[in-house]
Amino acid sequence: MSFTAKDVQALREKTGCGMMDCKKALVETNGDMEAAADYLREKGLASQAKKASRIAAEGTVCTYNNNGVGAVVELNAETDFVAGGDEFKKLAAKVAKVAAEANPADLEALLATTADGQTVEEMVQELFLKVRENIKVRRFVRYEGKVVDYVHAGGKIGVMVKFDTELDATNPEFVAMGKSIAMQIAAMNPSYLDEASVPAEVIEKEKAILIAQMKEDPKMANKPDAVLGKIVEGKIAKYYKENCLVEQQFVMDGDLTVAKYVENVAKELGAAISIVSFVRYEKGEGIEKRVDDFAAEVASMVK
Repeated sequence: MSFTAKDVQALREKTGCGMMDCKKALVETNGDMEAAADYLREKGLASQAKKASRIAAEGTVCTYNNNGVGAVVELNAETDFVAGGDEFKKLAAKVAKVAAEANPADLEALLATTADGQTVEEMVQELFLKVRENIKVRRFVRYEGKVVDYVHAGGKIGVMVKFDTELDATNPEFVAMGKSIAMQIAAMNPSYLDEASVPAEVIEKEKAILIAQMKEDPKMANKPDAVLGKIVEGKIAKYYKENCLVEQQFVMDGDLTVAKYVENVAKELGAAISIVSFVRYEKGEGIEKRVDDFAAEVASMVK
């Protein structure tokens, strides 16, 4: 029995499974729609699709860094119990390695990348069949060059920093400096690298907010515009110091900025060092977690 693209689409709508899984199911069952649906259920893919809408805000952030290529990956699960398991952590590490070595263009390409005879998507499906939780590769970033990585609190936060320097990436002093910068990023969560990285519209918005706040403050209402302008400039300078990595106070030495710390290390090692870019992932950030009301759930069941 043959089948068409419409049959694949119909099976997808019926089961919620991916297009490629549906096509494979129809191939395996010679186009029999019911048998294909059963095939997907047997493989556990149908139940995986149903659980795909469930919130996966737990998980881990994993890094891979080897021979000038690095990647940071966030892998999510529904519960910290699953996220803390060895198999979940091994999967995260494997996905990070694949992301670094295969250089996929985007998340879809990463999921389709094959390693050790399986695509990343198939690896995720395989673990799902064991733990029966929604598991998602949420995001990744890949770097090439002189990179240093750092993972905080067993995967709660992952950081990778790229540097421009002639120093060997394995130089112990350079690596120690890089780790300190990565820890700074993990702790202080800067939004930008430097002043030049801050979009003009962001600064204009900050200025507008500051001006509006001062207009609402009776103590500021009668001050000359020139004075108000100076106050705004001072507050914008403070914004840069709080939100730009190189302008931040160095957490390990409050007498230094991050830029000055890097400059001092560069002088000691006899080579220029500059921070090119960085990425900071915190597991589950931006995902609205479900809050279960157990008492309300029991009450609704009684009713």
